[in-house]
Amino acid sequence: MDILHVSAECYPIAKAGGLGDVVGALPKYQNGLGHVAKVVMPMYQTKFLHSNEWDIEFKGNTNLGSRNFDYTIIRERTNKLGYELFLVDIYGLLDRERIYGYDDDVERFAAFQIAVVHWLTYAPSKKPDIVHCHDHQAGLIPFMMRYCYDFNWSVGHLKTVLTIHNAQYQGWIGWDKSYYIPSYDRWKHGMLDWQNNINSLASGIKCADKVTTVSRSYLEELRYAANGLENLFEYERGKCVGILNGIDTDVWNPATDTYIDNRFSLENVAEGKLLNKQILCDQFNFNINNPLIVFIGRLVGEKAADILPDSILASIYSLQHNVSFLILGSGEHDVEWRLNSLTSQFPGNYNAVIGYNEKLSHQMYAGADFLLMPSRVEPCGLNQMYAMRYGTVPIVRSTGGLRDTVIDMGDEGGYGIRFIHPSVGDVIHSIHRAAAVYKETDTLNTMRSRMMQIDNSWDNSAQQYIDVYQNL
Repeated sequence: MDILHVSAECYPIAKAGGLGDVVGALPKYQNGLGHVAKVVMPMYQTKFLHSNEWDIEFKGNTNLGSRNFDYTIIRERTNKLGYELFLVDIYGLLDRERIYGYDDDVERFAAFQIAVVHWLTYAPSKKPDIVHCHDHQAGLIPFMMRYCYDFNWSVGHLKTVLTIHNAQYQGWIGWDKSYYIPSYDRWKHGMLDWQNNINSLASGIKCADKVTTVSRSYLEELRYAANGLENLFEYERGKCVGILNGIDTDVWNPATDTYIDNRFSLENVAEGKLLNKQILCDQFNFNINNPLIVFIGRLVGEKAADILPDSILASIYSLQHNVSFLILGSGEHDVEWRLNSLTSQFPGNYNAVIGYNEKLSHQMYAGADFLLMPSRVEPCGLNQMYAMRYGTVPIVRSTGGLRDTVIDMGDEGGYGIRFIHPSVGDVIHSIHRAAAVYKETDTLNTMRSRMMQIDNSWDNSAQQYIDVYQNL
């Protein structure tokens, strides 16, 4: 089959979260199964853009309401990522450094989606069998393909799949901007509407032939916690399926990882992790004999980052300073400030790096003893799978994909630490459990061995997506 993935993010071109990791890996594994998977995304001003060679694939002209715009589709020349990569260049809208965060994001991603469907409609190249849309930034595409007069005559028959990576973000557009959408059958306006707004994600759920979420547990949770879409998920449950994300085991492999200074495998995990931990301890002035607990991710409410400062403070005191914490991430300014302020209070036990640092994140997975993920919402979670690949014990809240991928050490075959509530009390209790197991070297090594042998690669998940396509 010929599969086209449409996304706002794709690693290593541009990434803000797990969406970028998924879209950067899944097509490569689908190609490995004998299919032809491709990616199309906006052309941001990135290092990847300027350090690679591109060919012009197509030039087109279309409209965003009364605004006429030209667009260009360019293709990376060498397929170095393991699949064909296409970028959509729209002057003045997409050619910016950041992915999100602009006042005109509604216009930017509306134009992106219109350009993609226009390209599919009028380009002379072979049309894909499946158009696989990711999150709300591509959520209007199934509607436009099926109901917009300029497009449905050519692409209305193509099958569409929508994958929801995070239903908290839905791409709301006021009806006063409905003129952005190309002319369509007005009897179908209900396929755009949800609670008196155009809701891009809701539209995708209604119009796509199949809807997937990134874990089985997350699909069940969306029926009662979907930021206003609960009834829609209940109504459309017949065409929804949960497929757990995988990880790119070529990128996340402690035996070959070029980001870490001391590579290791299952055979020498204890020695390898100790050497990598020493590097972190030297850099951040930690005692190597203390358990090292890290947090890597966005410092926002859905990750429960707001409970980190109090949890860390109380844990350091209650464990009499016999524990170390390292934070890497960015997000809400208040949380950043509170986490930064702890650095001067607990030198030798705590440090924080506010920002994004790919090399440091790999080093932390390799050198840490435990990874903390107290998330309020975690559709799948990739960090816990990265950690397990590097023998780092995940401490996670039992929600979404975290519940599907981590077995508590108190259960048969367990290798992680799970807790129920995203609260300071539950986090502190879990950290005490971690400190206790850290002293039991044999138990800790057994847990590491178990988790490092788990296959969290994309092989199985990629086949499940192929099965979904073939059923369509």
